[in-house]
Amino acid sequence: MAQAYPLCSSPSSSTFHYLTTRISISSPNSFKLPYKFKTFFSFQPLQEDSANLNNPDSNSSSLSKTKIWFNPKTPKPKRIWNKSDKTVSSLAKLTKNLNEQQISEILNGLADDVTERDAEHILHNIADPETAIFVLEFFKQKIEFERHVVLYNVLFKLFREIKDFEQAEKLFDEMLQRGVKPDVVTFSTLIRCAAVCSFLHKAVELFERMPAFGCEPDYNVSSSMIYVYARTGNVDMALKLYDDAKNEKWVIRPVAFSALIKMYGKLGNYDGCLSVYNDMKVLGVRPNMVLYNALLYAMGRAKRAKDAKGVYQEMKKNGFVPNWGTYAALLEAYSRGRLSKEALSVYKEMKEKGMRMNKVLYSMLLDMCAGVGFVGEAVEIFEDMKRSVTCQPDDFIYTSLINIYSCNGKTPEAEAMLKEMISCGFEPNILVLTMFVHCYGKAKRTYDVVNIFNQFWDAGITPDDRLCDCLVYVMTQIPKEEHGKITNCIQKANPRLGYIVTYLMEESEGDDDGNFMKETSELLSSTADSVKKSLCNNLIDLCVKFGLQQKARNFLDLGLTLEIYSDVQSRSETQWCLNLKKLSVGAAMTAFHVWIDDLSKAFESGEELPQVLGISTVPWRHKRSDKDLASVFESYLKELNSPFHKATNMPGWFFTKSQEAKSWLQSRGSTETVAALNNTVLDVPTEALHH
Repeated sequence: MAQAYPLCSSPSSSTFHYLTTRISISSPNSFKLPYKFKTFFSFQPLQEDSANLNNPDSNSSSLSKTKIWFNPKTPKPKRIWNKSDKTVSSLAKLTKNLNEQQISEILNGLADDVTERDAEHILHNIADPETAIFVLEFFKQKIEFERHVVLYNVLFKLFREIKDFEQAEKLFDEMLQRGVKPDVVTFSTLIRCAAVCSFLHKAVELFERMPAFGCEPDYNVSSSMIYVYARTGNVDMALKLYDDAKNEKWVIRPVAFSALIKMYGKLGNYDGCLSVYNDMKVLGVRPNMVLYNALLYAMGRAKRAKDAKGVYQEMKKNGFVPNWGTYAALLEAYSRGRLSKEALSVYKEMKEKGMRMNKVLYSMLLDMCAGVGFVGEAVEIFEDMKRSVTCQPDDFIYTSLINIYSCNGKTPEAEAMLKEMISCGFEPNILVLTMFVHCYGKAKRTYDVVNIFNQFWDAGITPDDRLCDCLVYVMTQIPKEEHGKITNCIQKANPRLGYIVTYLMEESEGDDDGNFMKETSELLSSTADSVKKSLCNNLIDLCVKFGLQQKARNFLDLGLTLEIYSDVQSRSETQWCLNLKKLSVGAAMTAFHVWIDDLSKAFESGEELPQVLGISTVPWRHKRSDKDLASVFESYLKELNSPFHKATNMPGWFFTKSQEAKSWLQSRGSTETVAALNNTVLDVPTEALHH
């Protein structure tokens, strides 16, 4: 059991009080007893003698009344505390303007019996680098040469703490020139110093020099270099060191895990992010806020809202309080992952805590509201933003509100928002024009489509692929007698597309389609990747509307050839499936009839059909649709009297068995496909925008 020992007055009684004070040229008044020594000793002087404690010349009898608690389990005090009263008094009196001559006089008072521990202790408590270098030179004369590396390492730690790698590098070069051999502590400290100072290439150079001095990396070096290689994008080395550290069962610092998560996030390997996080939990390493936020940001970029929610719950369970970075990452994850209630809850919590919102966060929230049809919530967020002093709406925010209104068929509100946008000094861009073309087209307001197109055309705004695609979409919605008005706009915007839609309007299934399909192929190939599928869908819908089934099939085949559509059909030994996800109604119907024809040919040729046939429409509700593909397809399959039935436990799927399919294929007429497709009514809007 620890006991309190009364220590009598002696020269060493006052020594520890002064020599544990930090030596600093720049700020001598900031000298404080290091924390580890504050807990080591506890002074309890008598009140009447408290004034004498600061006087090195005071009578020893007064100090004899002072009792100090000493923990016997703690290592013995350093020998430097037993030096002469003269040296201690000199250090105590020099409170400012400390110069090299004065330091030399003080250090000379330590005599010649200075030990390595004495030198380390004094160097550890020097805050000023210039003073530390001067004192280092003094102690190098007192300590044997083989142990000089220990003294250098203390200074390297100082430079790491003050984040001055350039000075540390100069001292390292001097150390080598003087023949002092570095050890693993030297490299570990210098590598960390280079890393925290963002000299990552220097950290790599130091790491590569270790073998030349016979130094093997330890767990500290390993963690630092995992961080460095992950930050520099050297994936192979980062993972190699990470695997080596796990195999050696070394401690891996959280900073290394954070860097690996960020590295995987940049690579788009979000499963890798979670794998590193799970490794961390298995290894028993406690995460920090930096790591949690890095993981949440990665899940946000991946649109993996549920994973982000799970990480956030674990974070709170582990006692961490979310900061602004946490909320921002969560808001991105929930908004992009369309967890609307959770996103709005985070937004509300941020407001309650007085945390600022920026335009990026507002934009993500509004984009989410557009995607899930939260018009009222979007308007409320927009009004909150306008009331904000530091974050007023810009042209992008106004565009988002117009998009929300146009997506939900609120044309008057969209028009009012456009007027407000212009009154605030913002010029509408091509995206705004595209939104209004879609909005008016969906409402079958052909005149307004032409009018706003001409206004923007006269203003010098050049149509892009998305606008041209939207004009084709309008043609699928309006009566045939109004098509000419839209084709004139298309001809202005894109003459090649104008030729294609004009050709389709002639409603002929002629055999001389070689040049037409060549033009169509070149058009789709040159179209922006984000628009290709939508444009191909709309062209197929237009063919179906005109009753041009063969051309619709040709467009579908062209889309497959150009890899605009992929994985439409899949086959296994037990199941053949048709995947219609993200196809427009016309494209889905066309693909369905092509698939049925393929089944008929297989059946007629004697090929054995699999046990199960399936059609996947996926309950995919497009944000501009009044109906989803699954519900339309369900009605259509009933009209055909097909054997496909809606799956009860798999939304959007329709299945039939082999025998039922064979009976239906035998009973259907050879012209049924064409007749059914002719009667298809395209009352569901297709993909016109991906905003």
